[in-house]
Amino acid sequence: MSATATPSKGKGFQDPRYRALIEKLVEERKRLGLNQTQLAERLGRHQQFVSRYETGERRLDVVEFADVAKTMGLPLFGLFNEL
Repeated sequence: MSATATPSKGKGFQDPRYRALIEKLVEERKRLGLNQTQLAERLGRHQQFVSRYETGERRLDVVEFADVAKTMGLPLFGLFNEL
């Protein structure tokens, strides 16, 4: 690890930074008045996709995260800056 690297605060789903990002996605979905099925349709995915990442059963990769955020009009880099 380089001298400027930040040590991990957790692994996988348990990392509080990851959970905070997912919570922001859930909050925005609800704020927009979308249910999981409606968001999934906009993403071209099944409802289970949304359910699984929201409940922590599945982890989003960075491309999937970007797709979800952009679909709901969230500023991708703004979300990361809040961590």
